[in-house]
Amino acid sequence: MTINLWIPTDIVLAAIAPLGLAANRDTALVVDADPDGPNYPGSGSLAALVANGPRRADLSPSRAGIAVLRNGGVSLSDAAEVLAALEAGWPNVVIRHSGPAAPSGGSIAVIPDLPGALARRVTGPTVVQRTTLGRATAIGDVQLPRPSARLIRSLLEGRLPGPSRWVRAWKPVWAMT
Repeated sequence: MTINLWIPTDIVLAAIAPLGLAANRDTALVVDADPDGPNYPGSGSLAALVANGPRRADLSPSRAGIAVLRNGGVSLSDAAEVLAALEAGWPNVVIRHSGPAAPSGGSIAVIPDLPGALARRVTGPTVVQRTTLGRATAIGDVQLPRPSARLIRSLLEGRLPGPSRWVRAWKPVWAMT
C-alpha cells in the first residue's frame, strides 16, 4: 500500500509527518520525492537509485522496520520509474512530495490547525495537526493530537519513537486511500 503525503505549509511537520505515518506499520519505507525536502539521515538516496540504477536489494525490505530514503536532489518525474519499483517491492510506502499532484494515485494533505487568516484550506483528503495556536477549527478527515517536544526532537534526530498517542493517531490515515 502506498500513501502520498503533501505538507504545504510547515517544514517541521513536513519532516515528521511521513515518519509518524510509517511508524504505524511493522515494515514501511518513507521516500522523500521532494528535491528540496528535509535532509533525512542515512546514506541512501532516491537520487543515487535513479543515477546508478536500483539493485534488486534496494527495492524490497531486508528486515522488518522503518526505512527512510532521502531525496538527494532528484525531481519527481526523473524518479518515477524507481518509485514504481519501490512501491512494488515494499508492503507499505509513504511518499512525501511537494505539491498536490501525487507521484501515483491520490494525495493526502497534512496541514497545521492555525487560527484565522493563517489557516490553509485544501481540497481532498486532509489530516489536521493540532497546534497550540489552533482551536481545532480546521476541517480534516483525521485530527492529530499535538506531539510532544521530545517526540519531535526524536524524529528530527533520526530516531523512531516508541508508542505514543500521536503515532497511534496516524493509523486511520492508512484506510483513507
